[in-house]
Amino acid sequence: MSPTTPEKANILIVDDMEENLVALEAVLGSLDQQLVRAHSGEEALKAMLRQEFAVVLLDVLMPGMDGFETAASIKRLDQTKDVPIILLTGTDADTDYIYRGYAIGAADFLTKPFDPWLLRTKVNVFLDLHRKNRQLAAQAEQLRRLLVGERTPAESAGSPEPVESSGDALDKPRGGTTGTGAAANSGERLAEITERLAQIELQLRDAEGTESAELADRIADLERAVSTLQVRRDT
Repeated sequence: MSPTTPEKANILIVDDMEENLVALEAVLGSLDQQLVRAHSGEEALKAMLRQEFAVVLLDVLMPGMDGFETAASIKRLDQTKDVPIILLTGTDADTDYIYRGYAIGAADFLTKPFDPWLLRTKVNVFLDLHRKNRQLAAQAEQLRRLLVGERTPAESAGSPEPVESSGDALDKPRGGTTGTGAAANSGERLAEITERLAQIELQLRDAEGTESAELADRIADLERAVSTLQVRRDT
């Protein structure tokens, strides 16, 4: 079986000048991601409400809604507030722009003309973070399904079966099996939950930041609790 091709991430580039958008596309094209254009702050906000983005490259000096206003609006919306923003400005920009940008919540600031390698490197950092967040979210959803006894879409393609509660999920097997079959089924599910917890913990350990470390510690505690429960069931 051939390996699954990673899903392309969306990158939003916002500038009122066509030549600047063309230049950004030329620099970022080698990243092989989905580049989405916006010619104004209003257009950028509409695009972000329609689809998910890994990062936004936002020009500061635009007519109408400028980059600062656009960034502030992005950070006010629950749907878009966590999307990292890289602000772009000209060489004649006031140094106060940098402080204002970070105060709004921008993740980074670049001055035109920017170094292509530096821009790609910065964007790649946010793309990698986006992929890791997607992986963690998918594993968290799989773990939630295991804990509540909910079937995955692949399992749902089989015979219909009622969703079990979290308590019943560990004691009652699928398909009405009882006795030894029930114990074996519960043991297998506990082992699967422990393995998923270990995978999530490793990813969090590799991530940067105190929040990731604290969450990894909590996952480790839960992993030990599930392992203890599995030992008790086996004895």
